[in-house]
Amino acid sequence: MFIVMVSTECAPVAKVGGLGDVVQGLSRELSVRGHAVEVILPMYDCMRYDRIWGLTKTYSDLWVPFHDHAIHCDVYFGFADGVKCFFIQPHSQHNFFNRGLFYGNRDDAERFAFFSRAALEFMLKSGKRPDVIHCHDWQTGLVPVLLFETYQHLGMAGQRVCYTLHNLRHQGVCGAHILRQAGLSPDRLMTPERLLDHTHRDAANLMKGGIVYANFVTTVSPRYAEEILTTGQGFGLQGTLATHRGKYGGVLNGIDYNVWNPEIDSALPQPYGPDAIAGKFADKKALRDRLLLADHFRPVVAVVSRLDHQKGLPLIRHSIFYSLANRAQFVLLGSGAEASINAHFWDLKHHLNDNPDCHLEIGYDEHLSHLIYAGADILVVPSVFEPCGLSQMIAMKYGTVPVVRATGGLADTVFDANYADRPYHDRTGFTFEHNDVPGLESALGRAIGLWYRYPRYFHEIRLNGMRQDFSWNHPGGHYENIYHHIRAK
Repeated sequence: MFIVMVSTECAPVAKVGGLGDVVQGLSRELSVRGHAVEVILPMYDCMRYDRIWGLTKTYSDLWVPFHDHAIHCDVYFGFADGVKCFFIQPHSQHNFFNRGLFYGNRDDAERFAFFSRAALEFMLKSGKRPDVIHCHDWQTGLVPVLLFETYQHLGMAGQRVCYTLHNLRHQGVCGAHILRQAGLSPDRLMTPERLLDHTHRDAANLMKGGIVYANFVTTVSPRYAEEILTTGQGFGLQGTLATHRGKYGGVLNGIDYNVWNPEIDSALPQPYGPDAIAGKFADKKALRDRLLLADHFRPVVAVVSRLDHQKGLPLIRHSIFYSLANRAQFVLLGSGAEASINAHFWDLKHHLNDNPDCHLEIGYDEHLSHLIYAGADILVVPSVFEPCGLSQMIAMKYGTVPVVRATGGLADTVFDANYADRPYHDRTGFTFEHNDVPGLESALGRAIGLWYRYPRYFHEIRLNGMRQDFSWNHPGGHYENIYHHIRAK
């Protein structure tokens, strides 16, 4: 099959969160399976150009209809860690992708509506006719709308669309004028059955458009698929998802074991694996040395996370003091988009600066994140909601036992050492149900207690996690089946 991913992120060149990892990992897996895969991205000025090989201009006369005129674009091609990528560079006074950031502008809806139209216009004019166009999140929600309403009448009637929802907290709610700018008819589309938002009067919902018009809709874990359908985590789209339930399902994300694998990880002083675990303890000492932690007999508890309300900030904060009070060391690596959140954790850092058992790193350091996953004993993920989550799967691969709130993909991947209805070899961590301090303390307390009192069983839990398969192999097969399904319709 010929598959085109239309996305606003692809690791490592354009990555804000898990979306970038998913597009890269799935594209590589599908390529390994013998499919022709290409990714279309905006050409941001803040991309990692050092991670693009062979960047060359391949198309220089792309005119994209937008507003009441057409915007001239160049299209560049390059390989991003082996993934074939096309980058659309518009030339206009709007300056869509030369902002020094990926997201966060007031005109984001306009920026990505233009990108959605440009991606389809590029496919049309360059003669690309993929079997499947795979779009991601609200930023590309207009792609299936435009394909059905406009481009199928221009020579793209044979293309099918798979649309993946990564986080329903952000839906692309905007004014109906955005549809008009993209060449669509608000009179036709602004109805409850199509793009009219469920909450904001007279507003369009771009994610809703993607759900309504796509041939199949996925989200990033089975548990999250059920939660957004039946609870407030759907943020108002529950009814739309229920209407289209016949073309909807959850596929658990994978992680790229070429990047996250302690047996081959060049960021680690000492590689290791489940059958040769000694290197992990050398990496634990290296982590302590780097962060100036005391080298004594205590477990290291870690958080590697965006500092965002979704991630359970009060419980992250509580886990710091609970760990220190229960003879554990604590390491945090993370930063937030909100200045007030960063300021709060900087204050915590200054307060704990002289504690030999604690280090808070406010920012993001890719190299350090690898060392933390390797050197820690326990990883805490107390999310309010979590569509999939990658950190708990990475932690297990590195032999670091996760303590997680049982929501979304966390519930699909971590099974409690004491209470899971699973064989012992499938029990991989500690979970808690309620988003509160007693729940966190119960799970984290059991993890620290097991490390001290029953180290042999803690070690078995560690090895159980390392032997799980969270590669892209299984989700790659699921997406193949979805693609075949929608092509046959």
